[in-house]
Amino acid sequence: MLYADEQGRIYEHPYYRMAGFFGRRPAPMAKDDLIPMPEFSKLFYLPGCAPLGLDPETGKYGIVSEIVVGGERVRCSAVAAFPEPGLVRSHLPAADYRHREMTLPLWGYTAVGFKRGRYRIAAFRIESNFRWDPRNFDDRELMPAIRRYRKKQTSGPLLEHLIGCAVQNHCFAAKNLFLGRWEAPLPVSRRCNARCLGCLSLQGKEACSASHQRIGFKPEREEIVSLAVRHLQQAPDAVVSFGQGCEGEPLTEYRLIADSIREIRRRTDRGTINLNTNGSLPERVRLLAQSGLDSIRISLNSARPSFYRAYYRPQGYTFREVVTSLKTAVDQGLFTMVNYLVFPGITDQEAEVKAIQKLIRRTGLNFLHLKNLNIDPELYLSNMPVSRSPSLGHKNMVTVLKREFPGLRLGYFNQTVK
Repeated sequence: MLYADEQGRIYEHPYYRMAGFFGRRPAPMAKDDLIPMPEFSKLFYLPGCAPLGLDPETGKYGIVSEIVVGGERVRCSAVAAFPEPGLVRSHLPAADYRHREMTLPLWGYTAVGFKRGRYRIAAFRIESNFRWDPRNFDDRELMPAIRRYRKKQTSGPLLEHLIGCAVQNHCFAAKNLFLGRWEAPLPVSRRCNARCLGCLSLQGKEACSASHQRIGFKPEREEIVSLAVRHLQQAPDAVVSFGQGCEGEPLTEYRLIADSIREIRRRTDRGTINLNTNGSLPERVRLLAQSGLDSIRISLNSARPSFYRAYYRPQGYTFREVVTSLKTAVDQGLFTMVNYLVFPGITDQEAEVKAIQKLIRRTGLNFLHLKNLNIDPELYLSNMPVSRSPSLGHKNMVTVLKREFPGLRLGYFNQTVK
């Protein structure tokens, strides 16, 4: 078991063993639950959250609020990992979240321990994709690339916004725009019709700070088209995506997106035009498909309506419209993905696994992303409906889905279609 002192220095506990949480339920860590922590994962300590460890002699769990080191009492905080892209966590950090001093920032907190000189995290790899490998995002290449890009591109508000995303927020997609490759972003929307607990770009005063700055203007169609066409014509494996972490819901700007797609496709037929969305407005999804959209990714935290409402807090739409949007997208011939925001103890419940299977059968979607939901664990759990459905674990959930849907692709990243 790991713990941290009040300065955030991390130590291996001399006695207690590592444990993990499914929701709020502790579980011992089996050997096959853990992998060596990959190089580009991160470590955090959780102020005010004492770690919970397993006593190897009694088999009981105990909260370790203090430890005596060198005759001095040290207040203990739990330690968490944030896995690098492509990994799905299986367990939350085992900690006492009840007395935390703040709402934790938006990260995918994952159980982590230490054994034989290496950190071990409770996760498994669902997809490897070199296009999103952190090793391919060397910031020493970024600033010269931005300077070269500016020489050939007329400056505008959207371009300046994306430079900020690349330089300040280290958005991989924004970096791709300037590095001339792969998937690049096209944020357009200032507004949203949901109030997600874990919104990346807008948080209330009582919550943590948002991790992104939401776009504060409506881009002009010509700038959107110019950036998109340049990228689609020149970049290898080119994708441009509406719907980013730095904006609201893109379907609220469906007319602008539809006009932009039609003009992009008038100028080039290369690459993939994608939409990341909450899928709240099916008729607008239909219109965008008919305008030339190639693929769509609709986000869900759950296939159970009550759990969906508790997280997304939709304004003027229901879970039924989201399902209709998925079916509409498939019927319109779009490559249709679900961005499934997974959370140990919720997404892996037996009832949820049955619900997501029903959704897949009903819609015929093509691809299921398994993305770790970035949120304070206690904030999320305290807002979810009570359910006594047992947890299978995310690994077992994946096994079930592969068996039941051999044609369904499982992964972590957006896919190129053209």
